[in-house]
Amino acid sequence: MRGTMMDFPLTLPTILERSGKIFPRVEIVSRRPDKSINRTCYGEFHGRARRFAAALTKLGLRPGDRVASMMWNHAGHLEAFFGVPCAGGILHTLNLRLHPHEIAGIAKQAGDRFLLIDDVLLPLYEKFREDVSFERVIVVPYGCNTMPEGFLNYEDLLAQAGDDFRYPPIDENDGAAMCFTSGTTGHSKGVIYSHRALVLHSFCCGLNEVFGLSHMDTVLPVAPMFHANAWGLPFACTMLGARLVLPGPNVDPESVLGLMVGEHVTVACGVPTVWIAVLDALEKNPARWKFDNSIRVVCGGTAPPLELIRRLDRFNLHIKHLWGMTETTPVGTSGGLRPHMRDLPEEKKYEIRAKQGWPAPFVEIRLTRPEGPEGKSTEVPCDGISSGEIEIRGPWVAASYHESPDQAHRWTEDGWFRTGDVATMDDEGYVKIVDRAKDLVKSGGEWISSVDLENTLMGHPAVKEACVVGIPHPKWQERPLAAVVLKDGASATPQELRCFLAETFAKWQLPDAFVFLDAIPRTSVGKFKKIALREQFANWKWDS
Repeated sequence: MRGTMMDFPLTLPTILERSGKIFPRVEIVSRRPDKSINRTCYGEFHGRARRFAAALTKLGLRPGDRVASMMWNHAGHLEAFFGVPCAGGILHTLNLRLHPHEIAGIAKQAGDRFLLIDDVLLPLYEKFREDVSFERVIVVPYGCNTMPEGFLNYEDLLAQAGDDFRYPPIDENDGAAMCFTSGTTGHSKGVIYSHRALVLHSFCCGLNEVFGLSHMDTVLPVAPMFHANAWGLPFACTMLGARLVLPGPNVDPESVLGLMVGEHVTVACGVPTVWIAVLDALEKNPARWKFDNSIRVVCGGTAPPLELIRRLDRFNLHIKHLWGMTETTPVGTSGGLRPHMRDLPEEKKYEIRAKQGWPAPFVEIRLTRPEGPEGKSTEVPCDGISSGEIEIRGPWVAASYHESPDQAHRWTEDGWFRTGDVATMDDEGYVKIVDRAKDLVKSGGEWISSVDLENTLMGHPAVKEACVVGIPHPKWQERPLAAVVLKDGASATPQELRCFLAETFAKWQLPDAFVFLDAIPRTSVGKFKKIALREQFANWKWDS
């Protein structure tokens, strides 16, 4: 016997309609390139997103067509997040921080038909214009005073669209959005998010153990909207009626802190490098920014150093750690302290908060490791010690890449996604990332966690940033090399840093080399670019 419930589709038009009817006066704050502020609301956003959907339909958009966007975080981009999929298309957010030739290659691989672009980014488009063949290029007035000829004006399209748009038939399993992986583990690969996945993921973001979002929050996504859909926040905030603060291109620490204070932000999200820079600014100017409320700082992308969590607490910025990937929409795990942990020693609490938490509801995780001569994967015990590769499945986890049959090996025969991340899991489900499989230092048959070394190094009072990579070694296969950026005016020697690490690590785990840099290379989404360091120091001359 089947249940008697309605078969109601989980699609984005329902979220768009809800925002206009239930939260029409809730603000959406956008900062322009000149740092001026524009204020709109969900009521106005609802009408504009619908008109954009109507305009795309008039331009001949077909179901499943890809519309690329090259835009910063602002209200116009949010309109595209709903206007495109609600017209039956798929929004493909292009990573504008990539090399122009790479952007062109990804756009061609995705089969993008139209391009929506901020006027201030047209110079970037000109660098690869000859390599792509968009049928239509729609320019959004955002920071320039004039509109160049030869393009469609976004505002003109909306003005001509009218308010009589009707949503086309949309199945909840139809594609709604598309992102490509950041390429830190090889060539970028496309993931298409269904309406159903985005809706369910938005519900997940409202859970207290994840983002804990509600209509009471003011949310600042520092994470760009072209990076895993700004971690799903544009969809979740619109569904839940949270006030949005969109920072535009200015995400330096002073600008971020100015918005956090000025707009009374309650939730902010970004990768650890963002918060390392914010902490540096706060410690240099402790009286400049004062927060009148506790701020939940959602941190992901890579593991935040424990010392970062500890020191941000002093400024009423409390890191909430999560783990995920482009392939997981992106939330996979999150968490924090449970009730029975409240009386633990403070240091133990910090150790738990530095972990990646436990799997989100309906997300399942197992850890596997190849064993025996045939390398068959065996599940490792959940004892908090044994490490293995994270395999994951769930309703918002990718089942394949877009037109990449050569990547089928990333999924197991029984349907789990092989993440490439190595972790431990304890008997309460807490996950602790040990490293990316490719970033583990393989030394003399043992694994050394670069993440653990980095996080400990960044606890040294003189160290601002640290990145550890494995460098080929004639005897041990690989040995760790630590690239270090010191704080302004600080000093430290390799021997001093080695002794500092020796308090926590065995001698064989310590880096054999330290290099001091002005800056550590970063990927397009702000993570440390370890492949660049491995290439730079590939021919390192080890002491005999």
